Amino acid sequence: MRTHSFGPAARPVAAIGQGTWESDRGDRAAAVAALRRGLDLGMTHVDTAEMYGEAEPLVAEAVAGRRDEVFLVSKVLPSNASRKGTVAACERSLARLKTDRLDAYLLHWRGSHPLAETIAAFEALREAGKILSWGVSNFDVDDLDEALAVAGEGRIACNQVLYHLQERAIEHAVAPWCEAHGVAVVGYTPFGRGAFPKPGSPAGRALQEVADARGASPRQVVLAFLTRRPSLFAIPKASNAEHAAENAGAGALQLTDAEIGRLDAAFPVGPKPRSLPML
Repeated sequence: MRTHSFGPAARPVAAIGQGTWESDRGDRAAAVAALRRGLDLGMTHVDTAEMYGEAEPLVAEAVAGRRDEVFLVSKVLPSNASRKGTVAACERSLARLKTDRLDAYLLHWRGSHPLAETIAAFEALREAGKILSWGVSNFDVDDLDEALAVAGEGRIACNQVLYHLQERAIEHAVAPWCEAHGVAVVGYTPFGRGAFPKPGSPAGRALQEVADARGASPRQVVLAFLTRRPSLFAIPKASNAEHAAENAGAGALQLTDAEIGRLDAAFPVGPKPRSLPML
């Protein structure tokens, strides 16, 4: 599994990790098995959130006895992100995850609480050893500028954002901003939400042809493309162990410049939207 440097601390973290949004809505045993299979194959970057219902207890079950292998991430809801509320939310997540620390703790999206309060809580949690780093999610450049003004350089570990082949809005300004400031870019929903390229479409055919040439699946090629730069990470969800193994297979796949160029042409970035897309 390829690793990339994560945030200012430059920790080596699996470029392809495991998301858990809605993992609690199906077969729990299969979801736990998928996470464990992913860990076996090097996808040790595991992302969850307090918003994800029973996902945190599910993750706790999956990583039991293996916590030290895992780069564990959770997120605080904006409605809980006051100074005291953030600390309390983190404590609840730690209890549900059955761990004494998070490797990264994120603000899920901008809310009504001042960023200064949330960041002060993050720093207090970091100093207490409850979290090792903190970051943000769904932040556009103006939000990132504000967070940087409050926290200063070298504090924001990552920005978790919507990123897939047919939604590349972050490449206009967000990804360059993050690269300039040493902030990891973690792409969620890397296969789209019901929008994976259709095999019969011109773009889908280009994707399939790259996959065939490399002896890989289209999903593996997608993950390789979305993690093609050292600042980029992806956190696909797997509903079963076989799907997790397929995702992990992208960890050793590095596309050539020609392959990247072909996919770039097949799935153009498109015009810059007025606001950053998010789910």
